[in-house]
Amino acid sequence: MNDVDLLELAASLAEAAGREILAVRAGGFTVDRKEDHSPVTLADMRAERVIVAGLRAAAPEIPVIAEEEVAAGRQTEPGARFWLVDPLDGTREFAAGRDEFAVCVGLVVEGRVVLGAVGAPAQGAVYGGIVGAGAWRQDATGRRRIAARLPPEEGITVYASRHYADDPLLAEYLARYKVATLTNIGSALKFCRLAEGVADFYPRLGRTMEWDTAAPQAVLEAAGGRVVTMDERPLGYGKAGFENPHFLCFGAG
Repeated sequence: MNDVDLLELAASLAEAAGREILAVRAGGFTVDRKEDHSPVTLADMRAERVIVAGLRAAAPEIPVIAEEEVAAGRQTEPGARFWLVDPLDGTREFAAGRDEFAVCVGLVVEGRVVLGAVGAPAQGAVYGGIVGAGAWRQDATGRRRIAARLPPEEGITVYASRHYADDPLLAEYLARYKVATLTNIGSALKFCRLAEGVADFYPRLGRTMEWDTAAPQAVLEAAGGRVVTMDERPLGYGKAGFENPHFLCFGAG
């Protein structure tokens, strides 16, 4: 399978997982806690089963690293090429009844993301991108290409994490920019807002894992944006423990 085929596979599985998530939400659910005290629901589990089974059936040669499997101690060793799956990014938002959750399926090659699909089930949309080949958004109106924008002269639009909204580090960091508006939302949808030219900057000054960021980073970089660590290095993958450092997301320019 080439990259286009792999992206279509990831996108179709993100959509299928989204249907599972919405079905769980419609039927009601409880929220449990994992060993690290982060929330997990039946929607996380059902979505992950759909994605992992689909990836392993269609591309058995590519290892799959999936959040809930890792949490349960069933970690597959990554190779030079591997999938990273977050079946429900923004579980806290989902559990709170908000629509700010996503499904993330990204492919890493030699430590760099190369493609990814981000499903936005509550919006009926999926974003896809291949780094170097462009990005798109698909919804009920069809599929259209998207691109990050240059920052407007009146100031940048910033998207930041809802759960770090009161972090003094965020306010201190943003003081160096001319900020027109600041919006706090959850999940990988922040990357997608930059990718489609709605926002300009997303600083992440809190903990994330590689499965949180692989797919949306691919979409943003495919759309002409960039994701770097605080010392301006590319955000890479396959790190011990799969934990990310703080990072910065920029639109075009």
